[in-house]
Amino acid sequence: MTYDDHNSQPWATFSQWTQHRDVSSFGTNSGALQLPIHDWHKVKESFTPELVQKAVQSAMIPVSRCVDPFGGSGTTALACQFLGIHPVTSEVNPFLADLIEAKLYPYTAAASLRRDLSQVLASIDSNDAVCLDEFYSEAPATLIEPGRNSRWVFSRVLAEQVLRIRKSIELIELDAHRRLFTVLLGSVLVPLCNTYISGKGRRYRRAWQDRIISADDALTAFEQSAERAILQIEQYGQRRVRTYELLRGDSRINLAHIDECQLAVLSPPYPNSSDYTDVYNIELWILGYLGSQSDSSRLRAATLSSHVQLKRDFDSPPEGSPRLDRILSNLQTARAELWNRHIPEMLGSYFSELKQLLERLAGRLSVGAEAWIVVGDSQYRDVQIPVAEILSDILEDSSWERVSLEQLRVMNTSPQQGGQRSLPEHLLVLRKH
Repeated sequence: MTYDDHNSQPWATFSQWTQHRDVSSFGTNSGALQLPIHDWHKVKESFTPELVQKAVQSAMIPVSRCVDPFGGSGTTALACQFLGIHPVTSEVNPFLADLIEAKLYPYTAAASLRRDLSQVLASIDSNDAVCLDEFYSEAPATLIEPGRNSRWVFSRVLAEQVLRIRKSIELIELDAHRRLFTVLLGSVLVPLCNTYISGKGRRYRRAWQDRIISADDALTAFEQSAERAILQIEQYGQRRVRTYELLRGDSRINLAHIDECQLAVLSPPYPNSSDYTDVYNIELWILGYLGSQSDSSRLRAATLSSHVQLKRDFDSPPEGSPRLDRILSNLQTARAELWNRHIPEMLGSYFSELKQLLERLAGRLSVGAEAWIVVGDSQYRDVQIPVAEILSDILEDSSWERVSLEQLRVMNTSPQQGGQRSLPEHLLVLRKH
């Protein structure tokens, strides 16, 4: 969806938004000052807006349009609006797509948002007779009490209150306002529930059985989140550019539908077996983005082959990288010791799909345009996967030339691998020739 910019009011600058904060690495916001609007929902790792600014400032050609095929939390798109650049972004996860659009949308009046919030709060009691089984009959067994094996993510009291709030939000007339308040309801779900994000999934909190989160606690958390967001919209909603294009679905397909851009800033999923559908399962199920197991399977199938949690047909590995060939051979030899026997095929398919995507991306960029790509290494057993180097190998005879390769930071391996800090994350800069 694209919105024209007819705004004549003063806008918030990129520097005002980021407040000249210090960041430890362009690859992560961890430890840095949290940014208004961008902090509406905690997203599993994301590069900094400052990286987007650096890419724009370093560009060899003027940048008026910038694309990110892996929208995630909307870092590239939101930074571009503050920098005066029209953003184009694609996101396959429907909750994250709504999160991005909620951040980018040009809201016209905070007073109207406050009226709708008041309407939501006033109508909650009218939804008193909600039926959880009607909405979550096909949800994972552990989502709602009594759960399975005496474990559940939400108590029935809490789940019923969240559903009441959700049903009240659905009464809002304006699509953009419904989307915003739905996203903000999603932002409080994890803090309220019995689990937290850890590594590739979620873990139960310590003594979660003793936590008592009431219906009033849930309502207060949502109201505070919404009021805070409206204040941020008042302060930072006017940006130099208020237009955007958001494509929902598989970026490998969506790239065919965008006009020419002069820059790409992106971070594809790392080949670390993280199923990002699982990471956002709570928001997807509780907010109604997923209604059945087949919905979940379709969403997983539309993601890059960076995990093995879904049975799928893997593409053959790409040619052109002897180091990838050696790695796959070593993993095949150690297959019996891997936690999943399909990991070698997953990795081969991952690089094949990523090569195809980057070649399609090159076709949507101007000559001389650059792609700034944040990628992280992975490790299985004692075999390390140098992702940036392999990408450089397999793209050597393509439309891309490598400009630079810079290490941003070193990440921890998974707890199963020992949890040591030994996995480099890199910034790979390519230029279309």
